[in-house]
Amino acid sequence: MDTLIVNIIIFLISALSTIIFGTYLAKYGDVIASITGLGRLFVGSILVALATSLPELSANISAVLLSPPNPSLALGNVIGANMTNMIMFAIIALIFGGKTVLDQISNSQWYLASLAFVMTFATLILGIINISFSVFNVGLSSLIILLLYLAGLRVIYSTKTEEKETNDEPVTISAKTAWSYFGLISLGVIISGYFLAFSVDNIAEISGIASSTLGIIAVSLVTTMPEASAYFASVKMKAADLGVAGLLGSCVFNISIIFYADIFYKGNLMSQFENAHIAAGIFTSVMILLAMFIILFKDKLEKLIINSLLFGLIVLYALGIFFVTS
Repeated sequence: MDTLIVNIIIFLISALSTIIFGTYLAKYGDVIASITGLGRLFVGSILVALATSLPELSANISAVLLSPPNPSLALGNVIGANMTNMIMFAIIALIFGGKTVLDQISNSQWYLASLAFVMTFATLILGIINISFSVFNVGLSSLIILLLYLAGLRVIYSTKTEEKETNDEPVTISAKTAWSYFGLISLGVIISGYFLAFSVDNIAEISGIASSTLGIIAVSLVTTMPEASAYFASVKMKAADLGVAGLLGSCVFNISIIFYADIFYKGNLMSQFENAHIAAGIFTSVMILLAMFIILFKDKLEKLIINSLLFGLIVLYALGIFFVTS
């Protein structure tokens, strides 16, 4: 069988596995959250975001561990995942009525959106500046990104308003069972993420398509499916706050993945920024900024304007893909 076809089959199988595993991670993460009594904003932005971002983490670390390493794929996946999260935010909201969905979102989401913007934009600037200095084989830029992540979360959860959040879904399994499923599915995500990165690396080499482009478009689309699935499900059960927090929290955590991937990369990961990464970074930053504006002024704008702005996110994504592939 042709090598390209084999790798495409591996990609499709690992992609489907990633989506399924990631979806169940969100499910059991929510069960664990219900058992612990944590609020939807906290659960979505920390537990669900971390759970559904495991595909990105696994794929990115796997990409830099390939022989030879593929840092372009890792960086492309991180930025592309945030870009994809924003179009999912718009599409699913529009499917369920646009402003109707946003009315379920707490004002505290604005703080999370602002952190997602700051981290994405900072990554863009650091990638353009290209700081060559490293500390213990980890780039200074990656360390700055991690510090922004930790400081940002601390600020958000020390200043956010308290939300009265409830979960009416009955919990029918024990905490021990939920944690066991969560751990096993996490292992499945890590394994499928490895084969995802492996197959895309081979497809890029065989087809001649740039790894950065594949990372921004193909891999990011697959690895963000768990976030989209969790968001879709939360909107259906009228708990959009949980899903949006998962999307925004994922955007924040995705950027921090650069630090973790850099630990395994023999070199300075952020020095591998390409023009495609810069183009994607610009459009992703603008998209998150627009989403932040929508969330901040959702109570003051009419439905038609809100829905038009959500559609604007879709247009920005299309333009971003055009410039990335040009």
